[in-house]
Amino acid sequence: MGIRIASNAPRTGGIRRVGGLGVAAGATLVAVGAAVWAVITRELRAEKITVAGDSDLLPGKPVAGPVSAYAQAEIIRKHALAASDGKTFAELPQDDPVRSTVMSASFLRASLFTSVVSYGVAAFAIGVGVVTGAFGWALRRTDR
Repeated sequence: MGIRIASNAPRTGGIRRVGGLGVAAGATLVAVGAAVWAVITRELRAEKITVAGDSDLLPGKPVAGPVSAYAQAEIIRKHALAASDGKTFAELPQDDPVRSTVMSASFLRASLFTSVVSYGVAAFAIGVGVVTGAFGWALRRTDR
């Protein structure tokens, strides 16, 4: 049998461990978010898309990020509406020869918007990682 010595000092080892977990989780979120951002950028660049010259936003720039992907999606919409006299795919008769062009434009826009959303999710993961890591670091500091 051992002798127990009573202590009024609070035990904070658990706080330090939770803080360490927060720092690790934060670093993981930042790393994964950055990796996803890099993959999306690499894949967009590999397509060698250039924002159309008549775009209001980033004309002539390569599509290699969220803003340029959005710009290209918007100019595709403008061109598709011009080709279809302002009608969307759903508004065109099935036998309209322009319908396949408008359908392709719709698919291209959806793909570009998927990239834009993916960038947003990656940025969100990075932001949450920074905040989580900061909270973890603060918890670890309270254990000193």
